[in-house]
Amino acid sequence: MKILVTGGLGYIGSHVSVLLLEKGVDVVLVDNLDNARIEVLEQIERITGKRPSFEQVDLKDQSRVEALFETYPDLEGCIHFAAHKAVGESIEQPLLYYENNIGGLVNILKPLTRQGIPLIFSSSCTVYGQARELPITEETPLQPSTSPYGFTKQMGEQIIQDSCKANPNFKSILLRYFNPIGAHPSAQIGEYPQGVPQNLVPFLTQTVIGKRPLLNVFGSNYDTPDGTCIRDYIHVMDLAQAHIESLNYLLSSKQNSSCEIFNVGTGRGASVLELIQEFERATGEKVPYELSAPRAGDTVAAFADVTKIEKQLGWKAQFSLQEALKSAWDWEQQIHVLS
Repeated sequence: MKILVTGGLGYIGSHVSVLLLEKGVDVVLVDNLDNARIEVLEQIERITGKRPSFEQVDLKDQSRVEALFETYPDLEGCIHFAAHKAVGESIEQPLLYYENNIGGLVNILKPLTRQGIPLIFSSSCTVYGQARELPITEETPLQPSTSPYGFTKQMGEQIIQDSCKANPNFKSILLRYFNPIGAHPSAQIGEYPQGVPQNLVPFLTQTVIGKRPLLNVFGSNYDTPDGTCIRDYIHVMDLAQAHIESLNYLLSSKQNSSCEIFNVGTGRGASVLELIQEFERATGEKVPYELSAPRAGDTVAAFADVTKIEKQLGWKAQFSLQEALKSAWDWEQQIHVLS
């Protein structure tokens, strides 16, 4: 089996690629290196003992995308991660997000639908906006997005669903991630944002190790038990395994419809202050932080109902929040040693 992984040197893509290689799957990684490092290729090889094929391609370039499928005519599936993903940045640079996240998706869908190559799409719980009821099921109505990033995920899902309807030989799965954190147990790969981190956990670990002076907790008067935002934090290795189960399901005859949607989370919410406390328990380190004004685009609370993915795919998160945070800290320490 040969699988195309776009954004394959990024945070989630690299962890999924490791699991695919460990299961004997041939992997073709594609990345434009906008927010990834070429060194990840060597780190994947170090973990697995196998070096995946790699192509530096920007999916916004349709001619390069078409050439990619000519170079690898025997692809049996595609997992699409290649997208910008920061809520705050998308508010500041909306056209960057629309051009990359939508343009790149449309370009890769052209050969996928033409050749009937099934797709797993990296979506997000941001498509729900601020849900009116918790936990969030796949049937929860989508609310207007609070950011251009969230809207690109909503729009991307619609484009894929329309493509499935128009092309009977094309199948897809849309995975709505909640909040991935943590790193591979080897501490060889993990979340490595370029510049100032846009996500909570890498900013937290960089603060504790001394790269940042202070962690800002955005918002302290929300309608939650301690006033801070609540999220469903999932270990990246659990998320990666969900892709393996999704791929098996997608390539089998079990799929109920041409396009299916699954939430991927733990089913439990934790506030920002709870996450800080769990990090301190897991690592023995203190987190210097201060409460700040709310950040534009953030939802107050979001956590998943994962009944559907548990029943249909047999997948369930295995790692605790403390385990995920400890792995993130181990990875941060490894980066510090290497830098």
